[in-house]
Amino acid sequence: MNIIISNSSGQPIYDQITSQIKALIMAGELKEGDALPSMRFLAKELRISVITTKRAYEELERDGFIVTVPGKGSYVAEKNLDFVREEQLKSIEEHMQEIVRLSMGCNLTLDELKDMLELIYCGE
Repeated sequence: MNIIISNSSGQPIYDQITSQIKALIMAGELKEGDALPSMRFLAKELRISVITTKRAYEELERDGFIVTVPGKGSYVAEKNLDFVREEQLKSIEEHMQEIVRLSMGCNLTLDELKDMLELIYCGE
């Protein structure tokens, strides 16, 4: 599992880990039942605190992406399509907020923005 941590990012390290593991699961690179590295091993590999990896794993478990079996480790959970859809919607909303910010910066109207989206969506 290849996780890249950016110290210059404004995003907390645990959140970087969480979002990258979620992306790997949603892309199918990590499949149901796949074992994740132990918290200690991941912390050592990334040269960060075990507390940080513990928080990332707790977030992933809370969101339904992994399950942790005491004494055994953490594994990719059965895909819950509702969770996957919710994560994708959240990502789309974040991108749309950026699009709205950029469109306001160049005085694009809502109708013009809708027209652009329709052209892109329909592939014309």
